[in-house]
Amino acid sequence: MFVDIARIDLKAGKGGDGAVAFRREKFEPSGGPFGGDGGKGGDIIFVCDEGQRTLSDFKYRRHYKAENGENGRTKMQYGKDGQDLYLKVPKGTLIKDFDTDQVIYDMKKPGDEFIICKGGRGGKGNAKFKSSTRQAPRFAEPGGPGEEKTIKLEIKLLSDVGLVGLPNVGKSTILSIMTNANPKIANYHFTTLNPNLGVVEIEPGKSFVMADIPGLIEGASDGKGIGMEFLKHIERCAVLVHVLDISGHEGRDPLDDYRLIREEMGQYNERLKKKKEIIVANKMDLPGGREHLQALKQELPDHLIIPVSAATTENMEKLKYTIWNEIKDMDYDYDFFDEIYVPVEEKKEPDYQIKRVNDTYVVEGPLIDHLIYRTDFNVNESLKHFQKVLIDKGIVDGLREKGIEEGQIVVMGEIEFEYYE
Repeated sequence: MFVDIARIDLKAGKGGDGAVAFRREKFEPSGGPFGGDGGKGGDIIFVCDEGQRTLSDFKYRRHYKAENGENGRTKMQYGKDGQDLYLKVPKGTLIKDFDTDQVIYDMKKPGDEFIICKGGRGGKGNAKFKSSTRQAPRFAEPGGPGEEKTIKLEIKLLSDVGLVGLPNVGKSTILSIMTNANPKIANYHFTTLNPNLGVVEIEPGKSFVMADIPGLIEGASDGKGIGMEFLKHIERCAVLVHVLDISGHEGRDPLDDYRLIREEMGQYNERLKKKKEIIVANKMDLPGGREHLQALKQELPDHLIIPVSAATTENMEKLKYTIWNEIKDMDYDYDFFDEIYVPVEEKKEPDYQIKRVNDTYVVEGPLIDHLIYRTDFNVNESLKHFQKVLIDKGIVDGLREKGIEEGQIVVMGEIEFEYYE
């Protein structure tokens, strides 16, 4: 099944907790702090893999979690780092923030890697808190939490070749003949509601991906039918193979059908009309085919037109190799997509900010969240370390600049205390 958009929830690994331990060896019954640091949590990393063609791997699994870091141990042994989780996606995949739809990263080249969620930092063991005034610290840091994100994956390059045209012109039949795909085929309009993909094999090591795009109707660029989805899929094909019912047996003029599709594409995005195009005159086995083909060639003398009959497979091999010759040395125009999707840099939040609300002072930010998370307020030494960080980071000076007075309330996360010099 074709999947070109997927929503997934990601959670990087939590960092391992630092250890509280003391050296207890023969002849050294009162040794110093000996607790090791926790290991770093595993990252979640996207990898652009040329072997991937769709996002079908993400259809039935939505939640991904990297490995946690191990806790620190005694004898100053560090915990093992959590294993990174690598997720493979096709070339041309956009990684988007699910809520804002903003592009976070564009997977353009095979081998590209992008860390989407960073693992939590390992907590420091009590050996790291030893100082000249603190000889036997009885506290350690917990490991930091891993980043969590809900994202949307979206393929911008759907396939090498896209079969386009009005409903019921034979696109699905052509796909089934040229590839190993098994699309639903019937003699009525709108059989295809989602793109079907298949791989066209030329010879070992030489192949291309072909997509059967849902049929278009007049007014699609204005949102009629499923036209906007159709046009979005066209946008993601490198080469267009425009299939026409050359017989005109439904009372339509093939040339008018061609112009209708081109007009709808241009109204959606004028640059779509500049894509490389091959015209396939299908249903040559039906009456009227040869007459309409001659008229089409006269009106479009500079276009590459291949007459075929999907029903009898006439000229299908010729079509396959014609397409291959057009795309085999093609350098895909990724600039086409860059003008549509512009990655937005994530704004870095300040470490902390101080706000005055009536007679209360609120201090918030990632530094504060991290500091509160790693502090054990039931351990006196840990509390002293908390106060020292407030001084070293300029938070106390910032409170003074805001005009704080003794006895006034300071709120940090869920912690509330009275300020005293």
